[in-house]
Amino acid sequence: MRIRFILWIQLIFLLTTGLGIVLPGKASAAVQEDVPPVVLLRFEGALHPVMLEHLKRAQQIAEREQAQAIILELDTPGGEIQLMNQIVERIRGSEVPVIVYVSPRGAMAGSAGTVVTLAGHLSAMAPETAIGAASPVGGSGEDIGETMQAKVKEMLKANVRTLTADRPPGAVKLAEEMIDDARALSTDEAIEAGLVDLKARNVADLLSQLDGRQVRIDEENRTLHTDGAQVVEIEKTFMEEMLTVLANPNIAFLLLAIGVQAILIEISSPGGWVAGFIGAVCLLLATYGMGLLPVNWFGLLFLALAFVLFFMDIKAPTHGALTAAGVAAFIVGALVLFNSPNVPTFQRVSVPLVVGTGIALGLFFFTIVGFALRAMKAPVRMGKWNLIGQVGVANTPLNPIGTVQLESELWTAIVEDGGQPVPKGGRVEVIAVDHLNIRVRKVDGQSTAKKVSP
Repeated sequence: MRIRFILWIQLIFLLTTGLGIVLPGKASAAVQEDVPPVVLLRFEGALHPVMLEHLKRAQQIAEREQAQAIILELDTPGGEIQLMNQIVERIRGSEVPVIVYVSPRGAMAGSAGTVVTLAGHLSAMAPETAIGAASPVGGSGEDIGETMQAKVKEMLKANVRTLTADRPPGAVKLAEEMIDDARALSTDEAIEAGLVDLKARNVADLLSQLDGRQVRIDEENRTLHTDGAQVVEIEKTFMEEMLTVLANPNIAFLLLAIGVQAILIEISSPGGWVAGFIGAVCLLLATYGMGLLPVNWFGLLFLALAFVLFFMDIKAPTHGALTAAGVAAFIVGALVLFNSPNVPTFQRVSVPLVVGTGIALGLFFFTIVGFALRAMKAPVRMGKWNLIGQVGVANTPLNPIGTVQLESELWTAIVEDGGQPVPKGGRVEVIAVDHLNIRVRKVDGQSTAKKVSP
């Protein structure tokens, strides 16, 4: 029971370490009802599949509400090429014009975000933002081979040439340099080169500047009338928020640690279902999160080894040696899983979080091992020696022979020579065991006798 209690404390500690879901805020208020609305959505952080679903939903709402434009507010260090291509396809195939706006101040459209920005029917940047550094990397953030890199670069350059076909030759050249040489540009540099259309302080300023501009959709020119238009912000649904949280490597790591810990509780003390259920759910969520991240799955072997060592130290205590080895394996496994050398910095798990969690796990398991060692060193008490000193209740009058209820057993009892008779319900203390009978004496109040060791 003590081991199970400590394991539950450990699980609660992990649960309260870092999980939280951000609730969506309020949408912008309407300004004019006679002007078609503008739909707004935000991409923040590394590109992941949830963003693609968010964009699809925003496009469906924009078509249903007959919106005149979609503003995609973008702040991303990049993402995987295949996902980038899917987002570009959705933008270019949209029946509602999509304006990509790199915002707020300090934001960036890095790597894959550069191509997403160029894919917009119009593009804009807030002051003090940046765009570029679009050299291709592998699906897990690693450098790719020379031959493959050349192929991918040529594909990307052909893509950006298509997306910048209506822009000045200098803009096309800069777009290619972003891929070949990982070049990046500030807001003013991008505007001056004609790579981006507008510089806007905020969404209101952007709407004002978009008013009267033309965009081309399906070989048709459309004029935007956005000044004073209603902005309908398409916020993430609860499920999208939750899945976005799972794409955070720190959250995925915590869920993995909680899930394995809960399963360990269930295995070490079977019979319940709460720990097993929590563990299964956390492991499923962690697996989904890791599926969105560039991870090295080899790290799972070290994590599995760590928890095997923890479990072995509970069942066969080694004075903490296995626990120490388990802590080392846990930290190495987590870092290999999430922080392999080729994983982009923005998609790595926090090293202090990994080390802190590993040490906390080790301390909890070391405490469990301490209980196990004390249990092993406790003297074994069994047979008649365990009965001496125990207090029971007379089931029948003892004068001098009768029966006594001792815990869950009924014994034939004899009052010691010269002892006082004991009425039914009286309390007696065992002083000796004689074959199948016990010898007792009457006690008043709490017994002061000590148990006798063999």
